[in-house]
Amino acid sequence: MGAVDQRDSALTPSFTPEHEALQSLVRRFAQEKIKPIAEQFDESGEFPLETIREMGRLGLMGIEVPEEYGGAGMDTLAYVLTMIEVAKADASHSTILSVNNSLYCHALMAFGTEEQKQQFLVPVASGEKIGAYSLTEPMSGSDAATMSSRAVLSDDGTHYVINGRKSWVTSGPVADVMILFTMTEPERGNKGITAFLIDASQPGLKRGKKEPKLGIRASATSEILYEDYRVPVANVLGKVGEGFRIAMQVLDAGRIGIASQALGIAEAAYEAALEYARIRRAFGSPIGQFQMIQQKIADMRTRIEASRQLIYHAVLAKARAKQTGGRYTTEASMAKLFASETAAFVTDEALQIHGGMGYSKELPLERYYRDARITRIYEGTSEIQRMVIARSELGLR
Repeated sequence: MGAVDQRDSALTPSFTPEHEALQSLVRRFAQEKIKPIAEQFDESGEFPLETIREMGRLGLMGIEVPEEYGGAGMDTLAYVLTMIEVAKADASHSTILSVNNSLYCHALMAFGTEEQKQQFLVPVASGEKIGAYSLTEPMSGSDAATMSSRAVLSDDGTHYVINGRKSWVTSGPVADVMILFTMTEPERGNKGITAFLIDASQPGLKRGKKEPKLGIRASATSEILYEDYRVPVANVLGKVGEGFRIAMQVLDAGRIGIASQALGIAEAAYEAALEYARIRRAFGSPIGQFQMIQQKIADMRTRIEASRQLIYHAVLAKARAKQTGGRYTTEASMAKLFASETAAFVTDEALQIHGGMGYSKELPLERYYRDARITRIYEGTSEIQRMVIARSELGLR
């Protein structure tokens, strides 16, 4: 890594020996176990269950979850460092890691009861089971109030009966448990959404078609269909009608994770371009001596470091919010917006530096390019991030 690993800014969170040890462990694991199989799983689209289980055994599937609940008991900086290193090796693995940590485990830690944590958090944080987060529907994305799925309280008041279709559920084809957001009081719009903890083994849940994606192909994504699925009232996460607030708060954490993923992809592409610029010769000189190549290198590196500092800024904001009970929405949105667009820029420039070889599947550049594209869409599109940031600045609700 060398120069790309500099951490001397005043905005940088405090690195402990534990952080350094974790980063070294994850880097070695990612480069030795994940990177060699990334192309194979991208090509086949199979879910990399074996390496995901290994990540669970290393404590990476519940990094911020306390040890008593099966996690590693570390902090958000540890999660960010892990995401960057895994994404550098393969974005698909980092997507699975992100959903498990920031969307599923974070939600249980923030809103779950003790009984819910024991039943639904411990096996996922320990890597025994895989969790998923289900908000999007075929006709409902950023505007969650338009969702058409419904949960109706049973006559005896012990269960909710759920019907509807969810789409783009990351890890949906393999998830053991899910957090589902659905309407309980449609007439109330966003305030009528409730979050439920779903056991995917129960009757009434069907896994739909697996999505044939442009990138992150080894991260299984599918529709989930609910047909008279009965969920106990005890499985309501938080309170009835608080689902939208829960979803938005959880997405703040998710956006830090996707920003870190985008940074990891950008770093991988940048390092490949840097090496190629040193060894590829044209007109009697390494192409790195050409001014236009140097401009690309300078721009890539600058955007990478700016992304890193925005991510660290969001990490610090999250730590402050934990102490004050506030939010870190704007900081997370800025990090996610800039890092995702940096990943797009860097992968494009790195592919251009490689020329025709960058366009070939013989090198991983085209995979980095494809994988980077989703970071501007999930956990809130770039357009939504700009809206969130601007509304915060303007004092709009």
